[in-house]
Amino acid sequence: MRPLISTAFVSLDGVVEAPGGEPGYRNSGWTFKDMEFLPEAFEIKGREQEEATAMLFGRVSYEAFSPLWPDMAEFATYKPMPKYVLSTTLGEDDLVPGWGETTILRSLDEVAALKESEGGPIIMHGSATLNRNLSDAGLIDRYHLLVFPLLLGAGKRLFSTTDKDTQKLKLIEHEAYANGVQKNVFDVVH
Repeated sequence: MRPLISTAFVSLDGVVEAPGGEPGYRNSGWTFKDMEFLPEAFEIKGREQEEATAMLFGRVSYEAFSPLWPDMAEFATYKPMPKYVLSTTLGEDDLVPGWGETTILRSLDEVAALKESEGGPIIMHGSATLNRNLSDAGLIDRYHLLVFPLLLGAGKRLFSTTDKDTQKLKLIEHEAYANGVQKNVFDVVH
């Protein structure tokens, strides 16, 4: 089975909305505002590109990343990688050309089937709504979280608030950096 890895920048109170400056959110760009940049805190991002064999997005994150990432040198490894977008509204004409093979999935069952296919790890950046739905369905295998020492209050959350059974996680890697950012890598205990 292919592992599905959710990777996110997250505030201490669980917000994942607009970390890089996406418009429409009051605290947009919170990962770099008043935060000292330390390259070592982002080492995991390079490792993700080396280890991933496919990418999964929700529609909103795909529409945010797809106009920018194909031409960014720091994401060059992702360009030829197969991409999957879970959306009930996106059409083939909405896909960005020149960013590798992209397949539209229409249901969580199709994500489950993708995980059963041949291949290596699938990485999912952002995609707050998709993350909550996949987590609730038990389809996420690992979390790569860079936790920022901020309380943002309102905003899209990484985890859902549905009433569900406890989902246990095993901390397999962690580190704290001088700027207060913490790396936490958790395996989901299935």
